[in-house]
Amino acid sequence: MQTPKFTHGKTSFSEDMKARIQEYFQSTGKAKTGNFQLWGKALILLVSWVVVYTHIVFFTPSNVVQAIVECVLLGGLTASIGFNVMHDGGHGSFSKYPAINKAAAVTLGFLGGSHFMWNVKHNIIHHAYTNIDGIDDDIDAKPFLRMAPTQKNHPLYKYQHIYFWFFYCWLHAFWIFFSDFKKYFSKKVGDVEIKKMKFMDHFWFWTYKVVSYSMFLVIPMIRVGVWPATIGFFTMTFVAGFIISIIFQLAHTVEDTHFPMPDVSTAKMEDEWTIHQIKTTANFATKNPVICWLVGGLNFQIEHHLFPKISHVHYPAISRIIRQVCAEYGVVYVEYPRLHQAVASHVMFLKRMGRA
Repeated sequence: MQTPKFTHGKTSFSEDMKARIQEYFQSTGKAKTGNFQLWGKALILLVSWVVVYTHIVFFTPSNVVQAIVECVLLGGLTASIGFNVMHDGGHGSFSKYPAINKAAAVTLGFLGGSHFMWNVKHNIIHHAYTNIDGIDDDIDAKPFLRMAPTQKNHPLYKYQHIYFWFFYCWLHAFWIFFSDFKKYFSKKVGDVEIKKMKFMDHFWFWTYKVVSYSMFLVIPMIRVGVWPATIGFFTMTFVAGFIISIIFQLAHTVEDTHFPMPDVSTAKMEDEWTIHQIKTTANFATKNPVICWLVGGLNFQIEHHLFPKISHVHYPAISRIIRQVCAEYGVVYVEYPRLHQAVASHVMFLKRMGRA
């Protein structure tokens, strides 16, 4: 498949939106990157993760139920650190200082993943070619799930709206034990080739794998035994995997998002990049302060995809501007007011994909 090409002509829609966003930051005097609100939250999440991990591994509760609850909590903290710290750092929006952004981004290494592979998969491919089948690896869940109308159907997919949660639970484990290595050795993300890795890229890839495996498996097995450590690890990783999966899928694979494809002969897309991002993305539960705090603004996916270099702490403010511009230009802005509505829409989407 040829690399899709978006319309290059600058429309008044995209230019007007960028101008209003720029005016907002100039008039308020705020930096586009993170602030004390974000850094305080990052500190709370990171310290909480260390405390819970230390208690489980080195001061293991004798009560099995309590130990399982702490493993569930560790899984939730793992996902939330990924949303709030790693994600902003990876986009360069956590701080105005590149070194701090890098430090925030590489927290992914301690959580089991490869920041290098994530950057290629997420920043370079997903953000540029959202929901384009054959390019965007985020909607490639074959052979387990059908995530786009252009993908081949299979009788099994008729039930994917029922069994999807099981595969979502495996995302984190699949990511750290298989997906990263597949990309590393094939030198591809899906069908897209990865740029040549430098020596230090190889070094950090393997270093973080050794460190994270030691933290999650080796040390716990030495401290509490093989089976308790294994049960604890899979409890943690299943919780983290499901949370990460569902949050990202609610942003792009729901009933009202689009899955446009380029022209077969010219590889050109029908829409310009800005409109493409709005059509392929949805928001959810943006008025829920608890969800906003925990998922690092990833429920404001439209704002994030339009302005990934802006920290998520500013999304509630700039969303009002983007909504207004969309209304003025007749561009549909998709949002589900409540979390359960977005989940229901995702389930219905999977059901429709399984029976198309």
